[in-house]
Amino acid sequence: MEIREILDTLPHRYPFLLVDRVNELVVGERIVAQKNVSMNEEFFNGHFPHFPVMPGVLIVEALAQAAGILSFKTMGTTSSEDSVYFFVGIDNCRFKRPVVPGDILTLQVSIERQSRLLWKYKGRAMVGDDLAAEADLMCALRDLPGKG
Repeated sequence: MEIREILDTLPHRYPFLLVDRVNELVVGERIVAQKNVSMNEEFFNGHFPHFPVMPGVLIVEALAQAAGILSFKTMGTTSSEDSVYFFVGIDNCRFKRPVVPGDILTLQVSIERQSRLLWKYKGRAMVGDDLAAEADLMCALRDLPGKG
C-alpha cells in the first residue's frame, strides 16, 4: 500500500500519521509496514536536541497504526466519522535500541486474537535486523457518542 491508500484507511494525519508504506499484508493474519524516520520530525526538536531519539510511545503508536490498517483491511472497511478505533492496552512492552533519524522502522504486527470489537496483537518494531521495540497491543472499535 502506498500513502494514498493508507490515508484512505486510517483517520490519522500529519503530524501524527506514523505509517509511510505497507510492504506486506495478509488479511486476518499480519502486516509489515514502515515508518521512515526523518530529522524533520517535530518531536526531534525536544527529544533530545543533542541526541535525537524517536520517543518510545511513538514507536508503539506506529505499531498500533499498523494494527489499525490490518484490522480495517480484515473487516473490509476504513475509518469513519461514526466510530474510532481506540488503542486500549499495552502489555509486555520493551525497548531494545534507540530509533534515530535516518532509520527505517519496520513495523511487524500479527493478530493474536479477535472478538467482535476487541483485537489483540503482537507487535515488533525493527531497524534492519535489530529489534527496536516489542509489545502486546489491544485495540477496540467504539461508536462515538451520538453516532452509530
